[in-house]
Amino acid sequence: MENEALIRLSVFAGLFALFAVVETLAPRRVRTQPRKTRWVTNWAITILNTLTLRLMAFGLPLLAVGAAVDAGANGWGLFNRIDLGVVSETILAILIFDFAIWAQHLITHKVPVLWRLHRVHHADRDIDVTTAIRFHPVEIALSMLLKIGLVYLLGPSALAIILFEIILNGTAMFNHANIKLPLGVDRVLRLVLVTPDMHRVHHSVHRHEHDSNYGFSLSIWDRIFGTYIAQPEGGHDDMTIGLQWQDDRPSKLGWSLRLPFARK
Repeated sequence: MENEALIRLSVFAGLFALFAVVETLAPRRVRTQPRKTRWVTNWAITILNTLTLRLMAFGLPLLAVGAAVDAGANGWGLFNRIDLGVVSETILAILIFDFAIWAQHLITHKVPVLWRLHRVHHADRDIDVTTAIRFHPVEIALSMLLKIGLVYLLGPSALAIILFEIILNGTAMFNHANIKLPLGVDRVLRLVLVTPDMHRVHHSVHRHEHDSNYGFSLSIWDRIFGTYIAQPEGGHDDMTIGLQWQDDRPSKLGWSLRLPFARK
Protein backbone atom coordinates (compact mmCIF):
# COMPACT_ATOMS: atom_id res chain seq x y z
CA MET A 1 0.00 0.00 0.00
CA GLU A 2 1.11 3.53 -0.75
CA ASN A 3 2.99 5.23 2.12
CA GLU A 4 2.66 2.09 4.28
CA ALA A 5 6.29 2.18 5.40
CA LEU A 6 6.14 5.89 6.20
CA ILE A 7 2.96 5.50 8.24
CA ARG A 8 4.36 2.61 10.25
CA LEU A 9 7.67 4.38 10.82
CA SER A 10 5.94 7.59 11.94
CA VAL A 11 3.73 5.77 14.44
CA PHE A 12 6.68 3.75 15.71
CA ALA A 13 8.88 6.82 16.18
CA GLY A 14 6.11 8.78 17.88
CA LEU A 15 5.25 6.02 20.34
CA PHE A 16 8.90 5.24 21.03
CA ALA A 17 9.57 8.88 21.88
CA LEU A 18 6.46 9.03 24.07
CA PHE A 19 7.31 5.93 26.11
CA ALA A 20 10.97 6.94 26.37
CA VAL A 21 9.97 10.30 27.87
CA VAL A 22 7.39 8.79 30.24
CA GLU A 23 9.78 6.14 31.56
CA THR A 24 12.38 8.84 32.15
CA LEU A 25 9.95 10.98 34.12
CA ALA A 26 8.17 8.14 35.96
CA PRO A 27 10.44 5.05 36.06
CA ARG A 28 9.19 1.83 37.67
CA ARG A 29 12.63 0.43 38.53
CA VAL A 30 16.18 1.69 39.03
CA ARG A 31 18.44 0.71 36.12
CA THR A 32 21.27 -1.77 36.66
CA GLN A 33 23.19 -0.71 33.55
CA PRO A 34 23.74 2.70 31.92
CA ARG A 35 21.03 3.45 29.39
CA LYS A 36 23.49 4.74 26.77
CA THR A 37 25.40 1.47 26.33
CA ARG A 38 22.25 -0.66 26.29
CA TRP A 39 20.43 1.61 23.87
CA VAL A 40 23.31 1.69 21.39
CA THR A 41 23.37 -2.12 21.31
CA ASN A 42 19.59 -2.54 21.18
CA TRP A 43 19.25 -0.02 18.38
CA ALA A 44 22.13 -1.61 16.47
CA ILE A 45 20.33 -4.96 16.67
CA THR A 46 17.18 -3.28 15.37
CA ILE A 47 19.05 -1.81 12.41
CA LEU A 48 20.42 -5.28 11.62
CA ASN A 49 16.89 -6.67 11.83
CA THR A 50 15.68 -4.06 9.35
CA LEU A 51 18.49 -4.94 6.97
CA THR A 52 17.64 -8.64 7.39
CA LEU A 53 14.05 -8.02 6.32
CA ARG A 54 15.28 -5.95 3.37
CA LEU A 55 17.48 -8.86 2.30
CA MET A 56 14.54 -11.23 2.69
CA ALA A 57 12.56 -8.98 0.37
CA PHE A 58 15.18 -9.67 -2.33
CA GLY A 59 15.06 -13.43 -1.77
CA LEU A 60 11.31 -13.82 -1.32
CA PRO A 61 8.62 -12.64 -3.73
CA LEU A 62 6.72 -10.81 -0.98
CA LEU A 63 6.76 -10.03 2.74
CA ALA A 64 3.64 -9.90 4.92
CA VAL A 65 1.85 -6.84 3.52
CA GLY A 66 2.74 -7.67 -0.06
CA ALA A 67 1.61 -11.25 0.53
CA ALA A 68 -1.79 -9.92 1.66
CA VAL A 69 -2.14 -7.93 -1.56
CA ASP A 70 -1.08 -10.98 -3.60
CA ALA A 71 -3.47 -13.31 -1.76
CA GLY A 72 -6.32 -10.86 -2.35
CA ALA A 73 -5.55 -10.53 -6.04
CA ASN A 74 -5.53 -14.31 -6.48
CA GLY A 75 -8.42 -15.12 -4.16
CA TRP A 76 -6.24 -17.20 -1.84
CA GLY A 77 -6.97 -17.72 1.84
CA LEU A 78 -10.07 -18.14 3.99
CA PHE A 79 -11.13 -14.49 4.10
CA ASN A 80 -11.00 -14.22 0.32
CA ARG A 81 -13.55 -17.02 0.04
CA ILE A 82 -16.08 -15.81 2.61
CA ASP A 83 -17.64 -12.38 3.01
CA LEU A 84 -17.52 -11.22 6.62
CA GLY A 85 -17.45 -7.51 5.92
CA VAL A 86 -14.39 -5.28 6.21
CA VAL A 87 -14.73 -4.45 9.90
CA SER A 88 -15.42 -7.99 11.10
CA GLU A 89 -12.69 -9.45 8.91
CA THR A 90 -10.14 -6.90 10.11
CA ILE A 91 -10.93 -7.48 13.79
CA LEU A 92 -10.87 -11.26 13.39
CA ALA A 93 -7.60 -11.16 11.46
CA ILE A 94 -5.93 -9.03 14.13
CA LEU A 95 -7.13 -11.42 16.86
CA ILE A 96 -5.89 -14.48 14.97
CA PHE A 97 -2.49 -12.94 14.27
CA ASP A 98 -2.16 -11.79 17.87
CA PHE A 99 -2.85 -15.33 19.04
CA ALA A 100 -0.34 -16.67 16.51
CA ILE A 101 2.37 -14.36 17.90
CA TRP A 102 1.45 -15.47 21.43
CA ALA A 103 1.78 -19.12 20.37
CA GLN A 104 5.04 -18.42 18.56
CA HIS A 105 6.40 -16.76 21.70
CA LEU A 106 5.46 -19.76 23.84
CA ILE A 107 7.10 -22.14 21.35
CA THR A 108 10.36 -20.14 21.43
CA HIS A 109 10.53 -20.89 25.15
CA LYS A 110 9.82 -24.61 24.74
CA VAL A 111 11.96 -25.58 21.73
CA PRO A 112 15.67 -25.46 22.70
CA VAL A 113 17.02 -24.23 19.36
CA LEU A 114 14.45 -21.43 19.24
CA TRP A 115 15.10 -20.53 22.87
CA ARG A 116 18.78 -20.03 22.02
CA LEU A 117 17.67 -17.32 19.60
CA HIS A 118 15.00 -15.83 21.84
CA ARG A 119 17.23 -15.55 24.89
CA VAL A 120 18.96 -12.61 23.17
CA HIS A 121 15.79 -10.71 24.02
CA HIS A 122 15.76 -12.01 27.60
CA ALA A 123 19.45 -11.31 28.17
CA ASP A 124 18.77 -7.58 28.55
CA ARG A 125 19.52 -6.87 32.22
CA ASP A 126 17.11 -3.96 32.31
CA ILE A 127 13.73 -3.81 30.66
CA ASP A 128 12.66 -0.62 28.95
CA VAL A 129 11.24 0.59 25.65
CA THR A 130 14.34 -0.57 23.72
CA THR A 131 13.98 -4.14 24.98
CA ALA A 132 10.90 -4.34 22.75
CA ILE A 133 13.12 -4.03 19.67
CA ARG A 134 15.92 -6.31 20.88
CA PHE A 135 15.49 -9.59 18.96
CA HIS A 136 18.10 -11.64 17.15
CA PRO A 137 17.93 -11.16 13.34
CA VAL A 138 17.40 -14.88 12.76
CA GLU A 139 14.37 -14.85 15.08
CA ILE A 140 12.97 -11.84 13.22
CA ALA A 141 13.40 -13.67 9.90
CA LEU A 142 11.64 -16.79 11.20
CA SER A 143 8.79 -14.68 12.59
CA MET A 144 8.32 -13.03 9.20
CA LEU A 145 8.14 -16.44 7.51
CA LEU A 146 5.40 -17.43 9.96
CA LYS A 147 3.45 -14.27 9.18
CA ILE A 148 3.76 -14.77 5.43
CA GLY A 149 2.49 -18.35 5.70
CA LEU A 150 -0.43 -17.27 7.86
CA VAL A 151 -1.29 -14.46 5.44
CA TYR A 152 -1.62 -16.89 2.55
CA LEU A 153 -3.62 -19.29 4.71
CA LEU A 154 -6.11 -16.67 5.96
CA GLY A 155 -6.06 -14.10 3.16
CA PRO A 156 -6.49 -10.95 5.31
CA SER A 157 -6.47 -7.50 3.74
CA ALA A 158 -3.27 -5.48 3.60
CA LEU A 159 -4.96 -2.95 5.87
CA ALA A 160 -5.52 -5.63 8.54
CA ILE A 161 -1.83 -6.60 8.42
CA ILE A 162 -0.67 -3.00 8.67
CA LEU A 163 -2.99 -2.36 11.64
CA PHE A 164 -1.83 -5.57 13.30
CA GLU A 165 1.85 -4.62 12.92
CA ILE A 166 1.21 -1.12 14.28
CA ILE A 167 -0.71 -2.49 17.26
CA LEU A 168 1.89 -5.19 17.93
CA ASN A 169 4.82 -2.77 17.83
CA GLY A 170 3.01 -0.14 19.89
CA THR A 171 1.83 -2.48 22.63
CA ALA A 172 5.23 -4.23 22.77
CA MET A 173 6.96 -0.90 23.38
CA PHE A 174 4.34 0.00 25.97
CA ASN A 175 4.60 -3.20 28.01
CA HIS A 176 8.39 -3.27 27.89
CA ALA A 177 8.68 0.37 28.94
CA ASN A 178 9.98 1.07 32.44
CA ILE A 179 6.80 2.96 33.32
CA LYS A 180 5.27 3.23 36.77
CA LEU A 181 1.52 2.98 36.31
CA PRO A 182 -0.89 3.56 39.21
CA LEU A 183 -1.91 0.15 40.55
CA GLY A 184 -5.59 0.82 39.85
CA VAL A 185 -4.87 1.74 36.23
CA ASP A 186 -2.68 -1.34 35.81
CA ARG A 187 -5.38 -3.57 37.30
CA VAL A 188 -8.01 -2.33 34.83
CA LEU A 189 -5.75 -2.19 31.75
CA ARG A 190 -4.45 -5.74 32.17
CA LEU A 191 -7.96 -7.09 31.86
CA VAL A 192 -7.47 -6.46 28.13
CA LEU A 193 -3.90 -5.35 27.42
CA VAL A 194 -0.51 -6.58 28.61
CA THR A 195 0.82 -3.92 30.97
CA PRO A 196 4.46 -3.20 31.91
CA ASP A 197 4.04 -4.84 35.33
CA MET A 198 2.44 -7.90 33.78
CA HIS A 199 5.11 -8.37 31.14
CA ARG A 200 7.99 -7.64 33.51
CA VAL A 201 7.22 -10.95 35.25
CA HIS A 202 8.08 -12.64 31.95
CA HIS A 203 11.61 -11.21 32.12
CA SER A 204 12.39 -12.69 35.53
CA VAL A 205 15.48 -14.87 35.92
CA HIS A 206 13.27 -17.55 37.49
CA ARG A 207 12.22 -20.15 34.94
CA HIS A 208 8.65 -20.57 36.15
CA GLU A 209 8.13 -16.81 35.88
CA HIS A 210 9.72 -16.26 32.49
CA ASP A 211 7.65 -19.19 31.22
CA SER A 212 4.51 -17.11 31.76
CA ASN A 213 2.79 -13.98 30.43
CA TYR A 214 3.71 -14.57 26.79
CA GLY A 215 1.34 -11.96 25.39
CA PHE A 216 2.58 -8.86 23.60
CA SER A 217 -0.78 -7.17 23.02
CA LEU A 218 -3.81 -8.89 24.53
CA SER A 219 -3.70 -10.47 27.99
CA ILE A 220 -6.56 -12.91 27.32
CA TRP A 221 -4.44 -15.68 25.80
CA ASP A 222 -2.38 -16.17 28.97
CA ARG A 223 -5.54 -16.22 31.06
CA ILE A 224 -7.26 -18.72 28.76
CA PHE A 225 -4.30 -21.11 28.55
CA GLY A 226 -3.21 -20.89 32.20
CA THR A 227 0.13 -19.13 31.65
CA TYR A 228 -0.81 -15.96 33.53
CA ILE A 229 1.11 -14.87 36.63
CA ALA A 230 -0.09 -11.65 38.23
CA GLN A 231 3.04 -10.55 40.10
CA PRO A 232 6.65 -11.72 40.57
CA GLU A 233 7.39 -13.57 43.79
CA GLY A 234 10.05 -11.10 44.89
CA GLY A 235 8.09 -7.98 43.96
CA HIS A 236 8.89 -5.67 41.07
CA ASP A 237 11.50 -3.61 42.88
CA ASP A 238 13.59 -6.57 44.04
CA MET A 239 13.16 -9.00 41.15
CA THR A 240 16.18 -9.77 38.96
CA ILE A 241 15.70 -9.35 35.22
CA GLY A 242 17.58 -11.29 32.56
CA LEU A 243 19.26 -14.69 32.54
CA GLN A 244 20.60 -16.38 35.67
CA TRP A 245 24.15 -16.85 34.40
CA GLN A 246 24.77 -13.53 32.69
CA ASP A 247 26.91 -10.50 33.54
CA ASP A 248 27.23 -7.10 31.86
CA ARG A 249 27.97 -8.53 28.39
CA PRO A 250 24.37 -8.24 27.05
CA SER A 251 25.07 -4.54 26.50
CA LYS A 252 27.69 -5.51 23.89
CA LEU A 253 26.54 -6.00 20.31
CA GLY A 254 28.95 -8.79 19.33
CA TRP A 255 28.20 -10.82 22.44
CA SER A 256 24.45 -10.47 21.88
CA LEU A 257 24.66 -11.62 18.26
CA ARG A 258 26.85 -14.60 19.20
CA LEU A 259 24.72 -15.64 22.18
CA PRO A 260 22.53 -18.21 20.30
CA PHE A 261 25.70 -20.06 19.32
CA ALA A 262 27.33 -19.99 22.78
CA ARG A 263 27.50 -23.18 24.82
CA LYS A 264 25.35 -21.92 27.67
